[in-house]
Formats: sequence, C-alpha cells, structure tokens
Amino acid sequence: MANTFRSNPSKPAYNQRAMSKELNFPEGFMWGTATASYQVEGSVNEDGRGDSIWDAFSRTPGKVANGETGEKAVDHYHRFKEDVQLMKNMGLKAYRFSIAWPRIIPAGIGKVNEEGVEFYNNFINELLARDITPLVTLYHWDLPLALQTEYDGWLGGKFVQNTFAQYARVCFQRFGDRVKNWITLNEPWCSAILVMVVAPTHQDARTSRRRKRT
Repeated sequence: MANTFRSNPSKPAYNQRAMSKELNFPEGFMWGTATASYQVEGSVNEDGRGDSIWDAFSRTPGKVANGETGEKAVDHYHRFKEDVQLMKNMGLKAYRFSIAWPRIIPAGIGKVNEEGVEFYNNFINELLARDITPLVTLYHWDLPLALQTEYDGWLGGKFVQNTFAQYARVCFQRFGDRVKNWITLNEPWCSAILVMVVAPTHQDARTSRRRKRT
C-alpha cells in the first residue's frame, strides 16, 4: 500500500526535507476570499445600475451556454448580509470584491447613482462590523456599455482614461474613509483579450485588423 500513489516506487512521492520544514505565514498575513461584482451581485436592472459590456454580451443569443446571464447570479445584492455572516463563520479576515462601475456611474461618466453608493456603503459597513477587512477592486471587466459603444472602450484614449479617473475619485471620496486597500485593474491581460478578441459583440474593428496582421 505504501507505493500505491507513486509513479516510481523507488523515489519518494514528495520532498521529505521540504515537508519536514515548518512553514509559517508572515505577521499580518490576511486570510480571505475574493469575488467580482458581475459574478455575484445580480440585480443588474435594479436601483439605477447601467448596463455593462458583459450584460450585453451575455444577452446575445448563442454567446453563452444555455443563454445564462449574470442578471441574478447568487443574488449577493440582496443577500450580502448573509454572505458576510458566512465569511465570519469561515473565520475569514479579509474580503476582496469589486465595485461595479455601472452601478456607481451608470453611463460611465456624469451623474453618480446614489443608490449604488448606498449599497456599497452598507456592504462595507457590514464587513467592518464583522471584523473583515475590505479590499476593493475598481475594475473587474464590467465596463459601462455606453463607453464601449460610443467611445471604443479602453481604446478611446485619454477620454475613457479620464472617465475612469473620475469614477475612481468618486470611490475614493465615498468609501476611502473605511477602505484602505485598493486594486486598480483586475487581470488587465484578460480584459484586453476577452473584450477585444473573444467577445465579438464588442470586438473593435481595429483590434481585428491588428490580430490578422500578427
């Protein structure tokens, strides 16, 4: 039985020296978990939230298996208190989540949606009340649809960059008194490939031409 799980019985299945060494996490290490807004929140049409590029993509027939969307997801928008209690029960001390840009500024630029701000205020307060440190991602792929259709999204140059800066300032001003850990962009490589190449509904023509030449 000792050799059942070994491809070569003459060699140990693991490095015994490494396994015998005690490994310790550094002081201040935070145990936590992470999600993205579109993956968990749902309620994409509630309380003033605008459409994102992935709302439009997931509603396009044939693009997603079984026609599924993130319109409900795990209903975190309505059940965040239960979710935070689950985190507490698991002993988590940190939680990384993303803010949905179209829930804060539905058109990507301009008027702030106060109902969206209220949701994140309540959520952040709930985390802190359970002694869970919030770590916030500003962008986890859910670009406001209007910025993609009207300005070519991230290919829109300085204008779209400036709209992101405006959105970031709103988040810092509204949540920065309690949130001290910020992440700017989640996996920018994935954002570039999934939005500009994989998702043909929103694929920029210039990207297609560049891709053909490479």
